[in-house]
Amino acid sequence: MDRRTDWQFLDDRGRLASSDQRPERVVSYIQAGATLWEHGIRPAGVFGSNHDGDGPDPVKAGSLPLDGLGYLGSGDALDAEALLGAAPDLVVAVTYGGGQVYGLDPDTAKHIEERVPLVVLDVGQGQSLGDVRARFAALARSLGAARDTAGAVALARASARIRALAHDSAVRPALLALSPASADSAYLARPHSWPDLRELTALGLDLVSPQGGPGTNWCTADWSYVAELSAPVLLVDTRANAYPLAALNAPDAPGGSAAWCEAAARARVVPWNPEAPCSDGAHARFFDRVADAVAAAAGG
Repeated sequence: MDRRTDWQFLDDRGRLASSDQRPERVVSYIQAGATLWEHGIRPAGVFGSNHDGDGPDPVKAGSLPLDGLGYLGSGDALDAEALLGAAPDLVVAVTYGGGQVYGLDPDTAKHIEERVPLVVLDVGQGQSLGDVRARFAALARSLGAARDTAGAVALARASARIRALAHDSAVRPALLALSPASADSAYLARPHSWPDLRELTALGLDLVSPQGGPGTNWCTADWSYVAELSAPVLLVDTRANAYPLAALNAPDAPGGSAAWCEAAARARVVPWNPEAPCSDGAHARFFDRVADAVAAAAGG
């Protein structure tokens, strides 16, 4: 006799996760958990990546309340037993392509998937921002969330605002996205590698595309080069693993950078989270901040 399956979801690896009832206790990678929270689903616990530390990164968490939320660790401190100890009936993770589960060792991911359903969604350069949002929304709805109509309206307005600024401004300011690496250098983002940056380009904005270097996602450069680029808008990674702006902003102190201060003094600086929650509302808020900076840089 066939057993009835009450819940199932086909993830971006092409694997079908299923359960005889809709999952209610979700453990997730922190970006995925922040996204589910945007849809009204609070995870039972979250884990980080090899870039994270002993506690959850509040930037990656977005609006997800961290008080009372179980943090299961990251990197070598995260193993299958720690994750399964949270008693999940679903684990949600992300991949940047190739099916590799981000933040989990392959053996750990295999061990988990043998015991509980595992859904992995692709947030990498092969996906459009809209596709990523749609996949998370579909997962959230399968878990009982309602459609986020307010977020969709806000995103449509923010997108239209950027499109109008891009096409109506007499001078269209260029944007440079970067992640501070140290007092001496920065990682400059290659826009084609990041769905949110590609979306800004599609809406008509000009993003600086650094040349050279072996990196797929980033190009390493010193701060003097960043200052020479004179980008009117800087999108700056504010995750915990990035070098802190507070240190850079003290040019006369150890760890400070006069070249960064020169670049920032001529630009509008927008906090950028490359692992932002993948929801209409979260992207609308980011687009509005970008629009504010572009309008100010253009003198509008």
